[in-house]
Amino acid sequence: MKKRTNNKMNKQNQKLLLQLARKTIENNFKRKDYNLKNIPAEFQEKRGVFVTLHEGGQLKGCIGNIEPLKSLYEGVKENVLNAAFHDPRFSKLREDELKKVHLEISVLTPPRKLEYNSPEELLSKLTGKEGVILEKNHRRATFLPQVWEDLPDKKKFLEHLSLKAGLNPEAWKEANIYVYYAEVFGE
Repeated sequence: MKKRTNNKMNKQNQKLLLQLARKTIENNFKRKDYNLKNIPAEFQEKRGVFVTLHEGGQLKGCIGNIEPLKSLYEGVKENVLNAAFHDPRFSKLREDELKKVHLEISVLTPPRKLEYNSPEELLSKLTGKEGVILEKNHRRATFLPQVWEDLPDKKKFLEHLSLKAGLNPEAWKEANIYVYYAEVFGE
């Protein structure tokens, strides 16, 4: 695949991806598939992508893939359906809720391992703008960069991420840490 030199997606393509996500849900209620007629080349690039649904300012679903395993196009279609209907933390989206739902898409950069020799060094390397993946003892969890808005304290952020991975709150001090960035846009 051809790589873009500019990582920012233009507004027209952002709008098109959001339309793809919304129409995919709408058509799922009708038991039909939805596809764009002309798929932009950048949608065919393999990218990590998350789709988040909010209703009344509250999280309603969020599913994605960190690794660039599928095309951006396929990832949005699959993840919007998973976020709407298969996020185990929330009830399935009902058709009457769709008009109240706000969609957000996070297009990710590939993760890179963060090298550190002490918990203090790890804390100093985090900027509060990156997504973070924590891995330890065959457990893994991630927080998208947007989570920093709710958890701006680095230690608390990592403690919550450790808990999300099913580990004790101090597990981050000896875990493998990866970081990535996201281009986030929504309706």
